[in-house]
Amino acid sequence: MSTTTTTRAGFAENVQGVTAKAHALMTRLNLYYAGVALLALVNLYLMVQIAFTWRAVNSQDATALEQQAVSMRAAEIATKPLEGLDDKLSKATADSDTFYAKRLPTAYSEVLAELGVLTKQHGVKMARGQYAYSPVLDGAAGALTEVRMDASFNGDYRPLVLFINSLERDKMFFLIRGVTLAGQSSGTVGLRLSLTTYLRPGKGAAAAIKADTAAGGEAR
Repeated sequence: MSTTTTTRAGFAENVQGVTAKAHALMTRLNLYYAGVALLALVNLYLMVQIAFTWRAVNSQDATALEQQAVSMRAAEIATKPLEGLDDKLSKATADSDTFYAKRLPTAYSEVLAELGVLTKQHGVKMARGQYAYSPVLDGAAGALTEVRMDASFNGDYRPLVLFINSLERDKMFFLIRGVTLAGQSSGTVGLRLSLTTYLRPGKGAAAAIKADTAAGGEAR
């Protein structure tokens, strides 16, 4: 009787021990699974963050490349006018020299002679006018003398229009600063013109200017 009781007691203890070990093992497995699940969640989170970061970096790279391309294009457009600048300067200098030599007189007498040719060509009469000299870039290379004239012209309407047009197109440079109607009588129109031209340096030009100035700045 006592032996049977002892055996049952030992068996019960063994069962309890196995149960305790099984419970402990299950607890450890649960903790393991929980850790694995947590690691899986962390990895998933990191992968999502990496995906967003990669997309953002690619988007920024594309924007940066686009901005760089726009900047390069703008720089290319800005430098376009500078291409062949030496040739352009040489041509501009040659054109300037040609303009000086062919279209600018050296004395006021040349201006009066040209006006006389144009008035005779169109049947227009020139009355007394006034003129004044003003140095431009005096003392510098290529210095000019500005000549301002105020003169009256009489004639029919159409010849006067043709005369003004010929002044603007003449081989000698004339700048018309103003046109004023001075009067009209019996079909004859009187106009007062304000003209400007320039004298270029030339042989005897300074002496001619002094002589013209001493004459009082008047011309017929």
